[in-house]
Amino acid sequence: MTTQPQLDQLIQSMLKDAFVSAQPLPQCEAIKLWLVDPSTMQRPFTLDEIRSIWEHTAYWAFCWASGQVLAKYILDHPETVRGKTVLDFGTGSGVVAIAAKMAGATSVVACDIDADALVSTEANAALNGVSVTLSDDLFSLPHHSFDLLIAADVLYDRANLSFLDTFFDYAPEVLLADSRIKNFQHPHYQALTKADSFTVPALDELDEFRLVSLYKGRL
Repeated sequence: MTTQPQLDQLIQSMLKDAFVSAQPLPQCEAIKLWLVDPSTMQRPFTLDEIRSIWEHTAYWAFCWASGQVLAKYILDHPETVRGKTVLDFGTGSGVVAIAAKMAGATSVVACDIDADALVSTEANAALNGVSVTLSDDLFSLPHHSFDLLIAADVLYDRANLSFLDTFFDYAPEVLLADSRIKNFQHPHYQALTKADSFTVPALDELDEFRLVSLYKGRL
């Protein structure tokens, strides 16, 4: 089982004095995550430290705005996942995968190409008393083997819009949250709602990245 010292060691590739702590999510209080402790991010950084943070950002050590929104939506609407097999693409900290399992999903596969994210997801699942299966390669998973695909903050690059079609190779339904690309148009997706959110711990992001759009996709 992954321990806090192991996560501390991973995050110190980003910032040598950083460490993680178990933090409740303000918008999703049923879930706690091992995230970078805010105290380590609240001081002036040297140029070398800034360079290291940019080059080795531990994305798994933050709960991004879209992750909070999608996790909250799933917990508020458990029928979305109850009794279903679920694939969480770009799992990061694992927050959405954890929410799906807590809400009654039969099984959840958490997928991310970042090996550290999968270590974090395993630790966060244990912290919340659930278990998920880990995968580091979407394309190694069998097609049409899931009831639902969920994803948060995976459209940070417009090139990733092609995934909107790829997702249906794995599941006939998709639940997607994103704060980067606004109001995309796709014949198989419809907008569900919008919500204000924020990163935990706070990064003082621009207001435009605090507004999260939630979409449902269906073939």
